[in-house]
Amino acid sequence: MSQPGGVTRTITEAPFARAPDLAGLEPLKTIKNRWPMIIGGLLTAAMVVGLGRELLGSGLAGLHRAVPGSAWFYVAFTLLYFSPPTGDWIIFRRLWGIPVLGGMVALLKKRIANEVVVGYSGEAYFYAWARARAHMVAAPFGAVKDVSILSAIAGNAITLAMILVALPLGYELFRASGYLPEIAGSVLVVLATSLPFLIFSRRVFSLPRRTLWWVFMVHCLRLIAGSTLIAIAWHFALPSVPVGMWLFLAAARLLVSRLPLVPNKDLLFANFAILVIGQDQALSELIAFTAALMLLYHVALIALFGLHGMIRKAS
Repeated sequence: MSQPGGVTRTITEAPFARAPDLAGLEPLKTIKNRWPMIIGGLLTAAMVVGLGRELLGSGLAGLHRAVPGSAWFYVAFTLLYFSPPTGDWIIFRRLWGIPVLGGMVALLKKRIANEVVVGYSGEAYFYAWARARAHMVAAPFGAVKDVSILSAIAGNAITLAMILVALPLGYELFRASGYLPEIAGSVLVVLATSLPFLIFSRRVFSLPRRTLWWVFMVHCLRLIAGSTLIAIAWHFALPSVPVGMWLFLAAARLLVSRLPLVPNKDLLFANFAILVIGQDQALSELIAFTAALMLLYHVALIALFGLHGMIRKAS
């Protein structure tokens, strides 16, 4: 085909002149498809670093001091450890139909990331995990957001309920601890952070109302189960203390862990527990051992997941 100026262009060249540079677009597409895997890898590395820092810092201090001899302590503690991801697994199994084993592994990594990296980094990991499995759910952000917000609201609701129950019984103990003003201020903060989500719930949440109530109830049951299991574990570690007293202290532990204005939550709970039951040295060592054992469970699971990943790549 002739054109002005004597330039001749064949018909077969025209399609190539109009075709986009697919080779130039391919790397961007590859990066876009792999970003969930990249985020997951970075968070896994951060989990390993965080676990090493915590365990080699203060975590190991409690291991050589007091090791409970009862096997039932470790049974109750293992059930306690798996109670948060089990609650999440029940929720997302109903919402998305996540796989039994793969879903639990992802939720365990979510829990470890939240506790040893930075708050809500686990939600970022789990969101990336869900996005990498588009066949399971097309838009996971709304459900992850709703479940996370409801978890916080459930924790705040349980905290407020425990304050109403515990404050009349333990007012003098809280005042003796020196944190009564911080506790009162924390109550206001808890209310202030929960009310906007309840007032503007139609704009905040994306799941149906009935599903939201169901998720909220699962979170509440999970929190109650966790407090009961830690009380049972402590009772088997120090059987001289009645299980009813341990239940009261477990409720206080959950309460203290949710108070935003208290600077040193572990110290406040340890002082409160010592005021209630005495045995300061044995109790302090038990609390230290519990914290260290939690970190050891984190380390063991991360090592197991890493070993499984290497075996899969090798095969």
